[in-house]
Amino acid sequence: MARYGVFKSKEAILMLLSPITAIPYRADAMTSSQQKALLVFTDLDGSLLDHATYDYTPAMAWLERLREDSIPLIINTSKTAAEVVVLHQALGLDSPFITENGASIHLPASWCLDETPDERGWADIVLGESYRRIRSVLEAVRATEGFKFRGFGDFSIEEVADHTGLDASDAELAHLREASEPLVWEDTDEALERFRLLLIGAGLTTTRGGRFYHVLGDNSGKGRAIAWLVDRYHLLKGQRPLTLGLGDGPNDVPMLESVDRAVLIRGEHDVSISIAETVQLYTTTQKGPAGWSEGLDHWLG
Repeated sequence: MARYGVFKSKEAILMLLSPITAIPYRADAMTSSQQKALLVFTDLDGSLLDHATYDYTPAMAWLERLREDSIPLIINTSKTAAEVVVLHQALGLDSPFITENGASIHLPASWCLDETPDERGWADIVLGESYRRIRSVLEAVRATEGFKFRGFGDFSIEEVADHTGLDASDAELAHLREASEPLVWEDTDEALERFRLLLIGAGLTTTRGGRFYHVLGDNSGKGRAIAWLVDRYHLLKGQRPLTLGLGDGPNDVPMLESVDRAVLIRGEHDVSISIAETVQLYTTTQKGPAGWSEGLDHWLG
């Protein structure tokens, strides 16, 4: 941790990120005068937060550095908005955040255009399908096909707590879903593939996280939510920002493939994760928030 006492300047950080050549909005299409903005996108569980304890102490030095340099830290997670708001406030963030695996985006007033912020000062945008429709489809395919799975909509608060390791109050927040459904799959791999195909026909998609499978609208996702926010930043500021993303799970792949620099954090799971060779990727040796800091140290330190 001692090396975090000395950081490069913001200008030096951005110079490290500048030689980028992979997706249309990347820095190679910008003039040097435009290369002044950086957005950092991060997963939570197993990344910024410890997978078991949800602690982020090892990341504190970098969190402070990003805050000092006014670099937006944008949470991009499978958690609900109700869960993220608590952490967002604890970290003192004023940036947008993405919830439910990219199914929903939450904008502070400073990021709004034609959206009207609510009494909290936030505007909520659902990119995918409503939770009600997702549950209706899931209940229908389970009834007709006999698939064996359980979702949060089938769980009591106590069962959510058991499956997540959250306490009862936090489990209640995890139960407040807007546009996705986490599942515990209890059937065969063959049945899972058939399940996925049926959901595609209903306009839904399935992604795997560190603990659950997640069902959401096929017009949403972590990568699409990033693209939406990058476009919004461009409209607001007149320039496209450089982007850095950090995550540990299969559901983070769309995020890591959508940013200019990516960090794949060593996971607690044994799931193989495949990322396109074109991605400028660093894979950490450490897990959780220690790996999160390692990744930022690699690209920005």
